[in-house]
Amino acid sequence: MTPTANSLPVAPHRIELTIGGMTCASCAARIEKKLNRMEGVTATVNYATEKATVRYADEVTPEDLIATVEKTGYTAVVPPPPTPAGTTGPAAEPADELRGLRTRLWVSVALTVPVILLAMVPAWQFTYWQWLSLTLAAPVVVYGGLPFHRAAWINLRHGAATMDTLVSLGTLAAFGWSLWALFLGDAGMPGMTHPFRLDITRTDGAGNIYLEAAAGVTVFILAGRYFEARSKRTAGAALRALLELGARDVAVLRGDVETRIPVDQLAVGDRFVVRPGEKVATDGVVDEGTSAVDASMLTGESVPVEVGPGDTVVGATVNAGGRLVVTATRVGADTQLAQMAKLVEQAQSGKAAVQRLADRISGVFVPIVIALAAGTLGWWLGTGAGPTAAFTAAVAVLIIACPCALGLATPTALLVGTGRGAQLGILIKGPEMLESTRQVDTVVLDKTGTVTTGRMTLVDVLPAQGVDRTELLRLAGALEAGSEHPVARAVAAGAAEAGALPPVTGFANAEGLGVTGTVDGREVVVGRLRLLRERGLDVPEEVVRAAGDAEAAGRTAVLAGWDGRARGVLAVADAVKPTSRAAIDGLRGLGLKPVLLTGDNATVARAVAAEVGIDEVIAEVLPADKVDVVRRLQGEGRTVAMVGDGVNDAAALAQADLGLAMGTGTDVAIEAADLTLVRGDLTAAVDAIRLSRRTLAIIKGNLFWAFAYNLAALPLAAAGLLNPMIAGAAMAFSSVFVVANSLRLRGFRPVG
Repeated sequence: MTPTANSLPVAPHRIELTIGGMTCASCAARIEKKLNRMEGVTATVNYATEKATVRYADEVTPEDLIATVEKTGYTAVVPPPPTPAGTTGPAAEPADELRGLRTRLWVSVALTVPVILLAMVPAWQFTYWQWLSLTLAAPVVVYGGLPFHRAAWINLRHGAATMDTLVSLGTLAAFGWSLWALFLGDAGMPGMTHPFRLDITRTDGAGNIYLEAAAGVTVFILAGRYFEARSKRTAGAALRALLELGARDVAVLRGDVETRIPVDQLAVGDRFVVRPGEKVATDGVVDEGTSAVDASMLTGESVPVEVGPGDTVVGATVNAGGRLVVTATRVGADTQLAQMAKLVEQAQSGKAAVQRLADRISGVFVPIVIALAAGTLGWWLGTGAGPTAAFTAAVAVLIIACPCALGLATPTALLVGTGRGAQLGILIKGPEMLESTRQVDTVVLDKTGTVTTGRMTLVDVLPAQGVDRTELLRLAGALEAGSEHPVARAVAAGAAEAGALPPVTGFANAEGLGVTGTVDGREVVVGRLRLLRERGLDVPEEVVRAAGDAEAAGRTAVLAGWDGRARGVLAVADAVKPTSRAAIDGLRGLGLKPVLLTGDNATVARAVAAEVGIDEVIAEVLPADKVDVVRRLQGEGRTVAMVGDGVNDAAALAQADLGLAMGTGTDVAIEAADLTLVRGDLTAAVDAIRLSRRTLAIIKGNLFWAFAYNLAALPLAAAGLLNPMIAGAAMAFSSVFVVANSLRLRGFRPVG
């Protein structure tokens, strides 16, 4: 049997295509269906990122895939490689597209407002007011509604119907009938008015115009599209932010001379210099020097890693200590940073295309309405009522079915919900993630910067027998103040809070071990156990035991001694945020199971988990492993939310069903997530999920009522009993109801 796309387990080739021309989620579904019908092809099309991820067999070529997409009525191209940091690329294109849509919207709004006012307020209907309405409404229907008409035409050519089809048909029918009534009927007569009547009477429609309906529907739907396009504009920002993390230039050694070159000119085997405070330019191996490298943004390790000759370093990490000479081993697309960018991109592309509720309903609603309008026209003609009455009833069906309130259903709830969220320190990116908040049952929490503060803090001072605690902290803190190491800075900051620090003379740094110097006339040594013993200090068993206990609790132990003897231990750790325990309880109250996921060592992770009340701990994982953990949990049937703040969390945030980024974290994590917690407080995650679930419920309610008004009036329209003013009032009332329902979100209150 010939293998098909369904039976082919893994196609040998993979390609990503940028898709153009999609206007709704059903477009993505149609392209995906067409591609998957090809022999040996498995495809996923993501409407949000406008990309198709395709796996295909040897007998299929990229040209075949592009041709299939084009036959479906859309465009497809192989995207160019990501633009390296520091160079310019065609990034302005999405902004230009958004600017054009914004211009179209504001022009339409300015022209539509007087049209609606004239139609709804009979007292303002001066002589020949209808011709002014026509002059104002025509550009709105033609220019403002052009995206819908174009999309409807493409769909028609391919035998498909979407919400664009209904919007285009309804607005053009209303506008076309108004033209007929003005030029061939009675509506163009001087002194014509639209009386505001609420009775149900049969009319031939020759004296009625529907310009306010045509222009108003266009504006409402256009506003919805604009807000949607604005959120889609940031789809690739996570990748751009990742690329921006890397160094822009690098000091390369040519012989013994340093030459600064752009980082993209670096080649494998080149030796380059990394000074204190600089980013490591690319992945490599240390040749000369020792230092502490802060890799927390990439690995999640809270304590800087000591490196020396022979140790590997990763591009974009920060040199926190001495001067290093590194030999480049991987450059460009092979580096760990570039691979992480690829992970984010794959995780985003791998998400199933979101089928918006409106589009799902329209898949059934649109064909039914069109069939009903055609049936109404045929029935009235068949009964001998005449073409005028028949066309009036058919057009009334299209007009009342045209979902005016639907254009407001999602945007208004989203705008009110996001506005209230922003007041509470929660940024909701768009409607795509709302549905998953209701289904989430597991929340994966990054440790560093999420559950903990993300910075080293002095958490305990343990003096030996007979040693004054204040003196131990003062002498050790004074000496550590001369070091740039993050652990030393934590000790110095803790000591400075207790009082002024004395001056230090003869300060010396023992690379990777600690510091020495003279404080108050005493020779003080602060650092690792090995340094104290090398300097001949006696280390009592109680001090060794205190250091061991601190390290067993997941803390970094710093020993201090003077006058030939170790005097105590200072414990430094990444402290747990004060609100983390309450936040974990709150997440459990929402029915979520918390899991602690970190790149830090297992001892530290278990200590933090015990402090905040988390039972499940997964530690010592690399960035790629974080994605695998999320996938594994999803494979177990769980719906996973991920909370993180670092670059190392970005791919996992994108892979999760719901990504929540701490606003105090990196831009990469924030861009890859669905929700951003501005306060950097984990309790905001509880409020974020509650607010998202509430917003989703409001959107569903809006969509129900937006369709309910239409459906209730359809039988009246088909029977020819729909008075134009009742139709207009019903549409206006449905819009007012949707807005009022959305405004209820302003009353949302945070827990506690």
